[in-house]
Amino acid sequence: MKTFLQLVAHDLYNKIGNDLSRVAIVFPNKRASLFFNEHLAGESDRPLWSPAYVSISELFQQLSPQKLGDPIGLVCELYNVFREETQSEESLDDFYFWGELLISDFDDADKNLVDAGRLFSNLQELKNIMEGFDFLDEEQEAAIRQFFQNFSIERHTELKQKFISLWDKLGNIYQRYRENLTKRGIAYEGMLYRNVIEQLAPGTLKYDKYVFVGFNVLNKVETAFFTQLRDADKALFYWDYDLFYTHQTEFRHEAGEFINRNLLLFPNELPESYFDCLRHPKQVRFISAPTENAQARYLPQWVREHLTPNEKENAVVLCNEALLLPVLHSIPTEVQNVNITMGFPLAQTPVYSFVNAVLELQTTGYRSDTGRYTYQAVQTILKHPYTRQLSKQAELLERELTKTNRFYPLPSELKKDDFLALLFTPRNGNHELCSYLIELLKEVSALYRQKNEHDDIFNQLYRESLFKSYTMINRLLSLIESGELQVRVDTLKRLLNKILSAANIPFHGEPAIGMQVMGVLETRNLDFKNLILLSLNEGQLPKSGGDSSFIPYNLRKAFGMTTIEHKNAVYAYYFYRLIQRAENITLLYNTSSEGLNRGEWSRFMLQFLLEWPHDISREYLEAGQSPQATTEISIEKTPEILDRLRASTDITRNPNAILSPSALNAYLDCRLRFYFRYVARLKTPDEVSADIDSALFGTIFHRSAELTYEALTAHSKEIQKEDLERLLRNDTQLQGYVDRAFKEEFFHVALDEKPEYNGLQLINSKVIASYLRQLLRNDLQYAPFQMVGMEKKVEEEMVIATAEGDLRIKIGGTIDRLDSKEDTLRIVDYKTGGSPKALTNIEQLFTPADGRPNYIFQTFLYAAIMSRKQPLKVAPALLYIHRAASESYSPVVEMGEPRQPKLPVDNFAVLESEFRNRLQTLLVEIYDKNEAFTQTENAKACEYCDFKALCLK
Repeated sequence: MKTFLQLVAHDLYNKIGNDLSRVAIVFPNKRASLFFNEHLAGESDRPLWSPAYVSISELFQQLSPQKLGDPIGLVCELYNVFREETQSEESLDDFYFWGELLISDFDDADKNLVDAGRLFSNLQELKNIMEGFDFLDEEQEAAIRQFFQNFSIERHTELKQKFISLWDKLGNIYQRYRENLTKRGIAYEGMLYRNVIEQLAPGTLKYDKYVFVGFNVLNKVETAFFTQLRDADKALFYWDYDLFYTHQTEFRHEAGEFINRNLLLFPNELPESYFDCLRHPKQVRFISAPTENAQARYLPQWVREHLTPNEKENAVVLCNEALLLPVLHSIPTEVQNVNITMGFPLAQTPVYSFVNAVLELQTTGYRSDTGRYTYQAVQTILKHPYTRQLSKQAELLERELTKTNRFYPLPSELKKDDFLALLFTPRNGNHELCSYLIELLKEVSALYRQKNEHDDIFNQLYRESLFKSYTMINRLLSLIESGELQVRVDTLKRLLNKILSAANIPFHGEPAIGMQVMGVLETRNLDFKNLILLSLNEGQLPKSGGDSSFIPYNLRKAFGMTTIEHKNAVYAYYFYRLIQRAENITLLYNTSSEGLNRGEWSRFMLQFLLEWPHDISREYLEAGQSPQATTEISIEKTPEILDRLRASTDITRNPNAILSPSALNAYLDCRLRFYFRYVARLKTPDEVSADIDSALFGTIFHRSAELTYEALTAHSKEIQKEDLERLLRNDTQLQGYVDRAFKEEFFHVALDEKPEYNGLQLINSKVIASYLRQLLRNDLQYAPFQMVGMEKKVEEEMVIATAEGDLRIKIGGTIDRLDSKEDTLRIVDYKTGGSPKALTNIEQLFTPADGRPNYIFQTFLYAAIMSRKQPLKVAPALLYIHRAASESYSPVVEMGEPRQPKLPVDNFAVLESEFRNRLQTLLVEIYDKNEAFTQTENAKACEYCDFKALCLK
């Protein structure tokens, strides 16, 4: 296979000879020149004078006295003109991003030599112009008639009126903007192109011959440029195409749309016989993949099947350039050399995430009204690898903040060392923020100053990404200092994020050797024997989006500007030209619908499937994983596990050991959960969250109630009605108890510090306060009574007979509240959620099943303990605060058969014996070596289990 560049090099050498010093070879991009130079050198067995290589953009810049302006500076200058012409009070923040859009329109208009005076005329004048001149073809005339039908006077909406009023100013803005840029000696690219062609004198050009190689779509400036050089006999043209799509007789093939025009205007130096490759048989495979990454994982197999000794004959083309990292990690060791032409996205480097985290910290992560940071922003920056390497205190600080639930820390709490002091000093204003970022990046650069054994290709890229980020931020700082860029901090943040995310870091290497990994645009002019395209999906090729414009579609079409049809035709040419000389073609697409990807193969694949006369193999990649039946987990009680269990509960070995109702409930609900939590001692990781879950809500309420009754019983344990009535009238005092509970249990701040509620937290605070009032109102019906204790710890020793001998343990826990009235002691457990459940019998408490009344089990266990510690009758009670509004409400647990009247358990003594017998049986079972720790059969018990992901039930 002879590549297009080989054909051009051979033909050019034959026509010009060894001395090409007076020749400039112009490519659409620079990549092709590296390969072409190698082919040209191979044409001669002795040294030759090399030609000059230049891209079309570089050539116009060389011919222009003006310099390309900085993109940010160009928008700022346009903003100044816009304000003067429209008398608008719009800020640069609001203008900036659609200012870029306007420059893009001006750029397109200039590159296509549009008469801006006509285009940006008053719409009525524009209509008259259209009717008075015959420069429109039939299709353009239809388009412009449709435009004026849409903008008829009778149907002016407010939006259309705003468009018209702006449109009428665009002509003046365009002219003034160009004048201002000319005075400064700068231009946007379209303006530079137009100025060059308007002043071009071919006889004064530097080179004798300009060789244009591999172009496709030409804007009108380029067409005029080519024409002048052709007429001056200073140009040679080499077009790459295939008869398959340029000589279609049944329909006009979009891939050949522009090439056919170019061949008529600028005849090809190569004969037509060189361009009949695509109609010949090839090995073509269409492969569907279930995910994006699955395509990358297929790469080693493709390499083993197709890689040739001459590795540069093989190319991996990424339609979705986000696949670069997975592809790099998937390249097998069989590949000796790899050349990556795409550039590594700066957005995938640590410096990008670091800058973003810092910007978030100092903008939305800092509350200037309170002088506090938000935990989420602090956590992100503390976990970043740069912070961890530059500060030995970062990890300890992050753990401390998580442990204490500090989600609104003060800067003073965070400054544990010099780097953290620099990091957590609040910054205000654009200048200060940019200077701060530059200072931080200087600190980070210390990590890359010395090379080490781990200095691989990625470390080199990260070092370059750091330097590139530094220069970009420094450029923004210079624009801010000069007064050109005056925007709000949030706009600066968006702007910085945009320019960093769009930046790429070039890979270093020898481009003309090794297997090529490239994007679609880099393939122009290049040919490969073996080719694989990844992510050939609709939306990736052709690319979707990017069609926003101030100039309506119909006007763009009427004035010959770029439209979506142009873009689709360009991508069609890229696709067909890329595969026309390849021998083995593998096209992969992703079938999953995710985000913007609709799981559709590219229209070009479908079109090629229908029109190519030869067979195409259709294949499918499997995910590599199939659903597996989960294996049941059963932990046998080995001597080691039994010893660990006994060690954690035997009070002869651990005097402080206690078996709580929560532990026993865990065993009854799921033995495996009991093992994970109380034997293996697994814990869920600490988290900080501004949200209040049901457990935390209950904790705060419990503490609020405790504080309330501590105040009520400060002088006497007797609770009187008048005391409760007095407190119910004092909303401020009640809210104070709630605020203190929030400080202690949630905010973890000093008691003299004001809690910083967000909206949801404030709602929770008010709800807890209302629950507290409901508790007091409920107690008002019960008063007078004696408050015996709050949050009272109780315990009882028990002896368990096991195969290894008797075991002494303690059972017990913390009772929310103990109160007494007359001859009854109530054991009250507060509940802020759920629904009351009636108990059928004692057996129900010890039978694992859906809906087992575990709360009643807990309060019955406490009742059993308290029955032996004092002489009063014991009444176990569950006080459901949110259901206690009724005057007749009683929290005492009730028992009875289903659909039968229920009786309150106001004297636990009648149930104690049976409860204790079953409890003893349960405890013996827990320590029985023949009873394994198994998974529950009750799926509902797994719903909120901390270990759900571990046991996969």
